Amino acid sequence: MKLNDKIAVITGASSGIGKSLAYEFARRGVNVVLAARQYVTLCEIAQDIEKIYGVKSIAVQCDVTNQEDCEHLIKQTITTFGKIDILINNAGISMRALFKDADVDVLKKLMDVNFWGSVYCTKYALPELLKSQGSIVGVSSIAGYKGLPGRTGYSASKFAMNGFLDALRVENLKTGVHVMTACPGFTASNIRNTALNKDGVSQGESTLEEEKMMSSDEVAKLIADGVENRSRTLVMTGQGKLTVTLSKFIPGILDKLVYNVFAKEKHSLLK
Repeated sequence: MKLNDKIAVITGASSGIGKSLAYEFARRGVNVVLAARQYVTLCEIAQDIEKIYGVKSIAVQCDVTNQEDCEHLIKQTITTFGKIDILINNAGISMRALFKDADVDVLKKLMDVNFWGSVYCTKYALPELLKSQGSIVGVSSIAGYKGLPGRTGYSASKFAMNGFLDALRVENLKTGVHVMTACPGFTASNIRNTALNKDGVSQGESTLEEEKMMSSDEVAKLIADGVENRSRTLVMTGQGKLTVTLSKFIPGILDKLVYNVFAKEKHSLLK
């Protein structure tokens, strides 16, 4: 897909990978619709993008857990640009708590944002994407291939996203709509700082070594390349590719390896 002059909707665009995606797609000539709850921040990003790259960029306040907000996001995009070429379901939150300690509402919140937010936006955008034979992207995670301790709700939501996108891809094999599942490894962003604890409150700090992770800008570039190439799946790190492979062939050994990794994190939940 040639990206110049395309229209992309990006959820969770106020920070982290979403913000990097906004700049990366704009750099490639894409007009971008930025969606998130932080409207003032979105407006600042949209103005900066227009100033730097000369493309059109609009901000739409949207809580992806609210179905009406998602419908409004797509309607506003059509009103402004008349079409949609790319939908990037990026909005997401994480958690950090053992299942035995966590309030069930924490898991519901993870599913509402990470899974249902993607479903709502895709549902309303799909008629336009069928017209444009465009791209649907889900920013998933290696946690969608391997359950991670202390992240039961996060893994469940990403497994659900992966299954949704996989089924959607098969449904659209003959329509020309491109469906891509993008799975970054651990990425330096604020997702761990805002991860919910057992009571549903942001933990406020990362428990992993952020400086050793890939940057959100690197992730954004790989996703944009994937859209251009109409890739099926992106697993972005060597660690991630190894995890996917081991989960197929020696899952029991992988369980032990994953346990050992998370047992070493700061303030580990595994005793």
